[in-house]
Amino acid sequence: MGDGEFDREAAGLTGFRRYTWWAVPGMTACVLALFVGEWVLDGDVPLWARAPSAVALVVEVWASVALLSRRLALLPVTAAQPGGPPLGLLTAAVGAGVVLAALPLAVRNYGLWPVAPALVVAIVATYLPPRHRRLLVGGAVVLALLPGCLVSLAEGDGESAYAALFPAGLVAFTAWVTLGPLWAWDTARRLDAARRLEAELAVKEERLRFAADLHDIQGHHLQVIALKSELAERLVERDPARATAEMKEIRQLAADALSDTRAVVRGYRRTTLDDEIANATRVLAAAGIDARMTLAPDAVATDLAEATRHLLGLVMREATTNVLRHSRAGHAEVDYRIADGHARLRVRNDGAEEHPTALDGTGLRGLAERLEAAGGELTWQHDGDRFVVEAALPTCSPNPVDGAAP
Repeated sequence: MGDGEFDREAAGLTGFRRYTWWAVPGMTACVLALFVGEWVLDGDVPLWARAPSAVALVVEVWASVALLSRRLALLPVTAAQPGGPPLGLLTAAVGAGVVLAALPLAVRNYGLWPVAPALVVAIVATYLPPRHRRLLVGGAVVLALLPGCLVSLAEGDGESAYAALFPAGLVAFTAWVTLGPLWAWDTARRLDAARRLEAELAVKEERLRFAADLHDIQGHHLQVIALKSELAERLVERDPARATAEMKEIRQLAADALSDTRAVVRGYRRTTLDDEIANATRVLAAAGIDARMTLAPDAVATDLAEATRHLLGLVMREATTNVLRHSRAGHAEVDYRIADGHARLRVRNDGAEEHPTALDGTGLRGLAERLEAAGGELTWQHDGDRFVVEAALPTCSPNPVDGAAP
């Protein structure tokens, strides 16, 4: 998966991704810099161990952060879709990890030597499917018992228990704190993808419903027209009068089919505020957005002109589209009420883009011109991550015909 595709899919998870980055790559860099860096700067450590360790530390931090950042941009690895870290970065991380393990172990620092290898094991594990991941971590925990224990026994310093158990525990703990946040990130991405798929399916379901309605009407009328045309053709010489009657019925059927088709299309395209608020509630909920609808009782009871309801419905539809396409909204609010002789509709959402692409098109601008021609007003405001659309129309529109569907 490319970075651009990842950015589009994870657009609604920016905050969580930032947290995960600091919790995994950021923590890895801090651990290496603090623990290994303190040892490198310790004047009591021989220079022959400190100098190579300083170079290896820089390489290890760079390779580890690069590998983990790349892992955040990938889909979770499964047995059916295996993956692996880039060979160059992995080689750099492993080589630096060997240096940062061998030199502290050479001076019998049993607490420091497993830090870099434990991080390398955890990083490699993030690229593996679950079964292979468990085998790698389990094998690394067992192997971590040996190096320090063997060195301690050879030196006879009496620290063999600590030298064996602490590295093994550190490997297990490092894998846990690295894989845990990444598992949560992968789960959040799966849920976000499912949420977006559900919203797309809701739109496709509505299109299929319209197609089915159109097919039922057109299919019925056309079938009858075909049969009557065939009958009229056979009667035109034997019974001209009846053939003429059949032709009149065919003409009437064609007119009925045209009328019914227009009714279906009009019902699909003709927008009313009530329908659009109901649709917005369903679609926003399907997209995982907490939508709160506030409908004042006086506004619901007020009998507005059809053109006014149509224009407000168009505003509601456009605002809902903007929330879905041009934001990473978690919450949205819709408020509809009658005040000062005007029907007022306000749609507000969070998670707005820094530079909303919705303003580059003609959606809101075109609606603003139509509401102005009808004696109303449409405004929108972008404040931080919040976007607010407000529409107002007189309860008695001076230009009712302007509400015709585009």
